[in-house]
Amino acid sequence: MQPSRDIKGLLDIMAALRQPETGCPWDVVQTFETIKPYTIEEAYEVADAIERADMHDLCDELGDLLLQVVFHARIAEEAGDFSFADVVEAITCKMIRRHPHVFARSDADTPDAVKAQWHEIKQAEKRERSERRANRGLPPETDKGYLGSVQRSFPALVEALKLQERAAKVGFDWSEPEPILDKIEEEIGELREALRSGDRGKVADELGDLLFAVVNIGRHTETDPEMALRGTNSKFRRRFAHIETELQASGETLEAATLERMEELWQAAKAIERQLG
Repeated sequence: MQPSRDIKGLLDIMAALRQPETGCPWDVVQTFETIKPYTIEEAYEVADAIERADMHDLCDELGDLLLQVVFHARIAEEAGDFSFADVVEAITCKMIRRHPHVFARSDADTPDAVKAQWHEIKQAEKRERSERRANRGLPPETDKGYLGSVQRSFPALVEALKLQERAAKVGFDWSEPEPILDKIEEEIGELREALRSGDRGKVADELGDLLFAVVNIGRHTETDPEMALRGTNSKFRRRFAHIETELQASGETLEAATLERMEELWQAAKAIERQLG
């Protein structure tokens, strides 16, 4: 087996790894469910490489993500459900169908018109999917109603954002950011009360309400909350690394350092960032 620039090479490698007698013992026993967490993880690693503008890593991580698609398709092919070729055909059909303004005659010639057209096509696809499920004797999809199209499998922040966007389409929305800030302050007050009560269930409930409101202010300011939080996570990593480096340079350890000492170094890291602009 040799490296290849052709997708067939990757498909052949996966087929060899999944061979019951001669394949890899780990790969052979995997299922959709067991590799699902890796699929999600690889998607996040692609996003991380993009944020770091590391093209070498991006190429590598896209390969890892592609492997996940091939892995799922191979498991499905072994079960007689579908193959990688079916996956490719399905997405090419979908992209052609959803872009009639490119591949067929269409009056959608502005971004807003394209979005409206896209939504109409997706609704038609949803109806077709429901009909296919009924024809195959499968139960209807569990999530019904106007918000049923928002997948529960999204990360919580993304799901909250999409639920709010969907509700806003029918006018269930704040008219401006200021009332949302009031709502956030209200939720903070309710969280304080929950903390004083010592009721962990109530704390979790109020914390969720607060996070949902914070997502809403992000949406109204056109700030993706997922990306905003990832940016803050990166900032936290960077500043904490400064604390660690400075402590090591002084012969100190994280474990022995006081909170006051670490806060001093944290503020120093913030000052450095301000100077660098």
